Amino acid sequence: MINTRDKTRRIMVGSMPVGSGAPVAVQSMTNTDTRDPEATLAQIRSLAEAGCELVRCAVPDLEAAAAFEPITQASPLPVIADVHFDPALAVAALENGAASLRINPGNIGGQAAVKRVVDAAKAAGAPIRVGANSGSLPKDVLERCGGPGPEALVEAALGHVRLLEEQGFDQIKVSLKSSSVLTTIEACRLWAQRSDYPQHLGVTEAGGLLAGAIKSAVGIGALLMEGIGDTFRVSLTANPVREVEAAWHILRACGLRQRGVEIISCPTCGRTEIDLMGLLEKAEPELAKIEAPLTVAIMGCVVNGPGEAKHAQVGLAGGRGQGVIFAHGEIIKKVPEADLLDEFMKEVRRAAQEYSTNHSEQSEQ
Repeated sequence: MINTRDKTRRIMVGSMPVGSGAPVAVQSMTNTDTRDPEATLAQIRSLAEAGCELVRCAVPDLEAAAAFEPITQASPLPVIADVHFDPALAVAALENGAASLRINPGNIGGQAAVKRVVDAAKAAGAPIRVGANSGSLPKDVLERCGGPGPEALVEAALGHVRLLEEQGFDQIKVSLKSSSVLTTIEACRLWAQRSDYPQHLGVTEAGGLLAGAIKSAVGIGALLMEGIGDTFRVSLTANPVREVEAAWHILRACGLRQRGVEIISCPTCGRTEIDLMGLLEKAEPELAKIEAPLTVAIMGCVVNGPGEAKHAQVGLAGGRGQGVIFAHGEIIKKVPEADLLDEFMKEVRRAAQEYSTNHSEQSEQ
């Protein structure tokens, strides 16, 4: 099994370390008009609250590049400029505070244009991410490799990297993406064997909330479990905040990082005598506001629920108009079904506060 995460080069995206054993970072992208700084900053703040650590903004024109100044000055996150075709946009975004660039050196306008962008990146101390996407590979690469497979993605990425290295630039991050999960996985494995530049992971054009999250979890999760990947984005046709939520679910499932609440809930069956799905739907948005890494349980059976979820810090189980609140498998109170969610959230918030207090005391010691 490949394990390259501790061996990749270290770059800095603003204040965020990437590569060489740094924690895998969660990234998303705004879908606001970058030329509207207020709307863009509002979305960046929402992303940050959800746990996003790096954010990318599109730069379609010079007006958007100029808007980077107020955005980067007020943003709680390092802001990456996404630029295509025009080197002037990349330079302007850097001059206005972009922490990093995402460009395709092959379409930025030739060697002189690449040098212009690299010189600006050096002056700003900003790394550059280059990407190879299966839907936009160079024709000569497609011909040599027989189509947009893993080898073609790697060859295209190597070509992009060479263009930067020829300008004496090595603060580089690389992404290799396909809408095919299997192609993405194999391409990233091949890159990890051939290069020590850090990787940004993602399954491109993954789809809507359910399908996209599943495809991303399979593709990104498989690579993270193998020690591949330094940053990643779950690309969804949905509110970007949902991308961040999905990303943290992936990190928790892989055992890499903990943030927020992990919910254990049973799938319901004929024995269920409580509106479990309704309880879960009401609880999820409240639980999403809690940053402490707790495990909570929402169970449908009073008899078996506390035992099946005894590792949860807090849980509820109900049936026949009443329910119980339990902690670590021990029942701590019985309540009417109408009060079950409120009492459950009180105990969850108490557990979160206790975690925060203990964590703060440990940090001071």
